Amino acid sequence: MRIGIISDIHDNLWNLRPALAALQDCQALLVLGDLCSPFTLIEIAQSFNGSIHIVWGNNDGDKQHLALNAMRHEQVTLHGDFGEIELGGKRIAIAHYPHLGAALAAGQQYDLVCHGHNHQRAQTWQGHTLLLNPGEIMGRFGAPSYAVYDTERAQAEIIELPHASVP
Repeated sequence: MRIGIISDIHDNLWNLRPALAALQDCQALLVLGDLCSPFTLIEIAQSFNGSIHIVWGNNDGDKQHLALNAMRHEQVTLHGDFGEIELGGKRIAIAHYPHLGAALAAGQQYDLVCHGHNHQRAQTWQGHTLLLNPGEIMGRFGAPSYAVYDTERAQAEIIELPHASVP
């Protein structure tokens, strides 16, 4: 199973759209917070066909409308601040904050732990647990990026997108 992982969108639809197009061969999508506006959630839900798992970020402002939009799309699960999922036979934890991700990975109860927040792509192993930050869709601090995790190989690849031009 292939799982797409994105974080820190900050309403940048110009980078989000090509990332979602590139992730169409994935069966699930993990969204690690900072979507920001409800229209960003709608874009994700309408553009990705597989299951979508979302956690809150610190810049998700209108949580009421984000939650209402999530409820309108049956493939979207809004987990709150922390998500615990099993996909492709792998135990996965998702959160927005690096300190929470690091603590979850240190416990080695999961195969994959994903976080965002600091916009810095990274992947490190803690025992048998992969701790992954896919970087940012926003593209503020560098090239936008996303990740794909392959459950059969238990490996992730972080993929850089070219900066999109804003109309």
